[in-house]
Amino acid sequence: MRFVSIVLLLTLTACSGSRAVAPIGSYKTKSTQKPPASYAVKSGDTLYSVSWRYGMDYKTVASINNIRAPYTIYVGQKLRFKGSSKVAKKPATRTTTKKYTSKKATATTTKIVAKKATNTVYSANRTLKWQWPVHGKIISSYSESAAGRKGIDIAGKSGQVVKAAAGGKVVYSGNGLARYGNLIIIKHNDAYLSAYAHNKALLVKEGNTVKVGQKIATLGRTGTQRDQLHFEIRRNGKPVDPMRFLPKR
Repeated sequence: MRFVSIVLLLTLTACSGSRAVAPIGSYKTKSTQKPPASYAVKSGDTLYSVSWRYGMDYKTVASINNIRAPYTIYVGQKLRFKGSSKVAKKPATRTTTKKYTSKKATATTTKIVAKKATNTVYSANRTLKWQWPVHGKIISSYSESAAGRKGIDIAGKSGQVVKAAAGGKVVYSGNGLARYGNLIIIKHNDAYLSAYAHNKALLVKEGNTVKVGQKIATLGRTGTQRDQLHFEIRRNGKPVDPMRFLPKR
């Protein structure tokens, strides 16, 4: 009985004296939230920032809500995140005069179209040249499973230059996303977006076109506890490990 009491006492002491402390700069909750049934657009929102908040591809959200490029949304507009299950009706069959073309010609045309489509997609991703957005020590790495680690955290000094990791268009510049502080999101092509969080100052506006290596912000600690840059890359709305794209140091 005495042995059991000692073990119980030691267990209680350990529990009260060694609380788990989250590392500085980490998020207490998930970096993306579960999409609600609908979302009312607020001032400062863009389709890209709303999609980012809920971990969705902006193209999917645009399609569900019948929003076409350049994907303009309005304050008070209700956005849905689940599409309808309607099946597209087949067009009515019409009687037409049959055209005869040689199998060789049809095969050649199909091959040319397929090749053209493949090259277009390939070159869109191939032309991206990534570089480090800021110089500093990596204090938190990407994790596919851990909440709040959907990018990398790079330590730095307040006011340090933050650069665009690749060329593209600024699709968000503001502080409307919780835990990200002053945030910039850049669209590089139809598949890739990158984000730069916790900035002290934002030096580019939505709609600006930026080149790789261009100064876009100054490093800070907005939305976190220390001076750092939180950097993310997302492909079709899903976070990917930035270290797969950034050049080796």
